[in-house]
Amino acid sequence: MTQPAVRHIATALSAQSQATLTAWHTMLESGNMDALDDLFAEDVVFRSPVAHTAYPGRTATTLVLRTVNTVFEDFQYHRSFATDDGASVVLEFSANVSGKSLKGIDMIRFNASGKIVEFEVMVRPATGLQALGAAMGAKLADKLAVLKSEA
Repeated sequence: MTQPAVRHIATALSAQSQATLTAWHTMLESGNMDALDDLFAEDVVFRSPVAHTAYPGRTATTLVLRTVNTVFEDFQYHRSFATDDGASVVLEFSANVSGKSLKGIDMIRFNASGKIVEFEVMVRPATGLQALGAAMGAKLADKLAVLKSEA
């Protein structure tokens, strides 16, 4: 079996996508999410690990990401992978929520302009996912239901 080529993520992405990814990391490190909207295409789709259907649009996506940034404790990225075509990255992370440890991945796809068009999150173990769902639900349940119904 042939192993796929491993490339450094900075050389795998287009310059625009790399700039978006760098801005994302900078925002998380600084805690300043003021320019978050600029990273996403208007028609971005967010797929949550706790919801059955996706959240369409920039407004819902940025609301979720701003909120999860306040819910996660000790958030840290560990590894990054890029697809051969440079259109997508997978970022492995860990965090704590309400005393529960979790690990997860962010799967991000960029358009030709370097804007994020898909953001999908997967989380394990189940206890960490449940804690995340409860914390996010307490902060966002009413707001997200309205955003989904307007889409």
